[in-house]
Amino acid sequence: MLTLHDSDVIILCGGYGTRLREVINNIPKPMAEINGKPFLDILIDYISSFGFSRYILCTGYKGDVIRNYYENKNSALKFIFSEETEAMGTAGAIKKAETLIQSDIFLAINGDSLCKINIQEFFKFHLLKNAFASIALIRKDKSDDCGITKLEDNGRITGFHEKMRTNDTNFINAGIYIFNRNIFSFIPENKKYSLEFDLFPNMVNLKLIYGFKTQEQLFDIGTPERYAMAKKYLS
Repeated sequence: MLTLHDSDVIILCGGYGTRLREVINNIPKPMAEINGKPFLDILIDYISSFGFSRYILCTGYKGDVIRNYYENKNSALKFIFSEETEAMGTAGAIKKAETLIQSDIFLAINGDSLCKINIQEFFKFHLLKNAFASIALIRKDKSDDCGITKLEDNGRITGFHEKMRTNDTNFINAGIYIFNRNIFSFIPENKKYSLEFDLFPNMVNLKLIYGFKTQEQLFDIGTPERYAMAKKYLS
């Protein structure tokens, strides 16, 4: 029986954070402080509350800042580092970490956003659907240049429409994923490759990708405005 303690967590921390640089100095975006602690700590604390204990941090820009912090952190959690010398995209970063991942099913999550979904229920959903990949989806009214996900009543995803404006209620990607190890066979070696724009659209016709709906709110720190909102909420 799978327990969350046995499942690895990959956190994607390699973004350049260009839009946030006016409010944070010389550090990678996930290390932006909220209440005196890195955003990445807040994210890891939430994930760990479900029993996860082994984390693979996929770093890029200023990755040494993340490594130095977590190598010297007094924690019962285990941190492993997969470091990119050039940006490989979200799927490319996961592919690069393949040999570090020990579990057959693993959680992957963006390192610059937090959505407090019930991860235990998310795993149950993934196993019930026998999916290769499951994506947490949040409801958004009147999508404003967000990627929209189309899905059937049973949760199977049938299509993606990136950066589209609509006046309808839609479901958008929350940046939280569960993958089976089989996923690696769909990601090319040593190539810049995106989850959102390359991997997921290519998997739709295989009918192996599902969406887990949540009512929780997504907070990200990608811009100064959203960072300020996250600080207010998470404080």
